[in-house]
Amino acid sequence: MITDGTSTPLRRLAALNNAGWCDAVCRAHGLSPRYEGEDLWLSTVRTPPLYPDAVTLDASVPAESVLRSVDTGSPGCSVKDGFAVLDLSQDGFEVLFEAQWIHRPAGAPVTAAARSAPQWSQVRDAAELAAWEAAWGGEGATGLFRPSLLGGDTAFLAGRAGGRIVAGAVAHTCAGAVGVSNLFARDGAGADEAWSGALTAVAARRPDLPVVGYEHGEDLDAALRNGFTAVGPLRVWLHTA
Repeated sequence: MITDGTSTPLRRLAALNNAGWCDAVCRAHGLSPRYEGEDLWLSTVRTPPLYPDAVTLDASVPAESVLRSVDTGSPGCSVKDGFAVLDLSQDGFEVLFEAQWIHRPAGAPVTAAARSAPQWSQVRDAAELAAWEAAWGGEGATGLFRPSLLGGDTAFLAGRAGGRIVAGAVAHTCAGAVGVSNLFARDGAGADEAWSGALTAVAARRPDLPVVGYEHGEDLDAALRNGFTAVGPLRVWLHTA
């Protein structure tokens, strides 16, 4: 794990990329989020499930700058504290989870996949996206990822075995990095296989860019085994009052 001053710019890079992905998801749902200066991204309207109402991009952002614009009056408001420094416990929030930003340098070698590993390709249309989302979240998970996200800066990556999607990830390019999120493996595929396939697919598209994201628990362990370094903590707060 990086413990010197280099972790701060890498953490900011990961946070900026993640805010860009949150922004893309919100805009696909018809929302109009915004950046306030260079240090805060937010939406004044409730964001889609699993996506925060604000992401701090610098450790100096005060709580009041975040809370004055987000909607705490309806259920589900959440704040992603990109530097794990805010205390929102007196404002009706509880810690939902803590995680580590992760970084993998451009050009880092990828562990070769076994011949029996899933075959990876990019999702190209709405029908494929629906199948990807069902594999990711179960049959009840529909409609979070809109077809307007396909192409451009975003690639939904699918690993298939026997014609079925058994692994996947999202790769979103912005802020000078590729952010990998929503990585999953199922039906016998493992996390290491998923990382190997996703990173190979990312390297084929943008070999010149570092890869970033965030993970915790066993998912963090898998990322570290696959060439990532943890570069600093983040904390997600959920409004419960």
